[in-house]
Amino acid sequence: MGTSSYWTAVFTPKTWEEFLKAEEKVSGHPEKKWKAVQKIKLGDYLLAYLTGLSRFVGILEVVSPPYRENSQIWEDGIYPCRVKVKIVISLTPETAVSIHALKSQLNLFQNLKHPSGWTYPFLGSPYKLDNTDGEVIFNAITEANNIHVIPPITNNSVSLSFIQEETIPGKIGEITVKEPEEAKITPKEPTAHDEIQWLLLKLGNDMDLDVWVAKNDRNKGVEGHRFTDLQHLKDKLPVQFDEATNRTIELIDVLWIKGNAITAAFEIEHTTSIYSGLLRMSDLIAMHPNLNIPLYLVVPEERRNKVITEVNRPTFSRLSPPLSKIVRLITFAVLRERIKLIEPYISYLKLKFLDDLSESCIVEL
Repeated sequence: MGTSSYWTAVFTPKTWEEFLKAEEKVSGHPEKKWKAVQKIKLGDYLLAYLTGLSRFVGILEVVSPPYRENSQIWEDGIYPCRVKVKIVISLTPETAVSIHALKSQLNLFQNLKHPSGWTYPFLGSPYKLDNTDGEVIFNAITEANNIHVIPPITNNSVSLSFIQEETIPGKIGEITVKEPEEAKITPKEPTAHDEIQWLLLKLGNDMDLDVWVAKNDRNKGVEGHRFTDLQHLKDKLPVQFDEATNRTIELIDVLWIKGNAITAAFEIEHTTSIYSGLLRMSDLIAMHPNLNIPLYLVVPEERRNKVITEVNRPTFSRLSPPLSKIVRLITFAVLRERIKLIEPYISYLKLKFLDDLSESCIVEL
């Protein structure tokens, strides 16, 4: 990385999609930022940040001197102060790196006079980060890319059309936040994921707990049973966390709820890409280090060792506390077997039985 400097480049999900689709890769900024843009040098790195989601979604390398141009690239503005860039790494919004997962390592979070003081570099771009923070973010994005093995981006392959917009008023205008769209889900044959989701939902329901299914899975069902048929399925989460946390929690596969408290959270990981649930859980821990919700990963037996390895990767081990100390693992086989054994007694079960059902993810050295 040599003497390269690191700058923030702030995008909304919409402007990030427009950037990816554009034939020429350009980072554009408002006219009032021309003085700052002029300081960007060839070989510097722009760390692409999605506002509203608080996540780093990519690394862009500067390949031209700064210049002004008024051609239309972005629907919402001209952004005439520009540099040409090449994409070094591009992640999806879901797999991008949460800034909250890095706050213990970033200088910009230290000695804050106000809790929101860290947001200053992300209210407008470009903002030059100190080299230490820049390298932490650069390395975290690189590691996330290595985990996810993101396919190469082409102008025709990028689409964020699976998410819809929700506009939230803010001090600097309106921040566009995008949430998984529920209305356009195409019915599919039930999968192992759906089956396990149903087993967990029904188990919690039969224990007389309220249950929650991921917002984008609400219309699913298994073998003639609709998730929405369950008596205790909730249509609203308890008002317990801030808005950003609730956006993460509402996408967790299954929640068990008692009164206004979430008593257990389950993420089901069964496909080649096993990381969306890990990232949601790591985001929760990063945002709430003292979180006291029991967290469980539910996985096929053949993926057990792979998942435990991933939970113990440095990107998750650096959390405080480490993800491996918070999350426990349940295999599909054990869940199916135990449910058959306890079926006559489910209404008498206490949450403590999850300790016997699950296992630690900690790897002993």
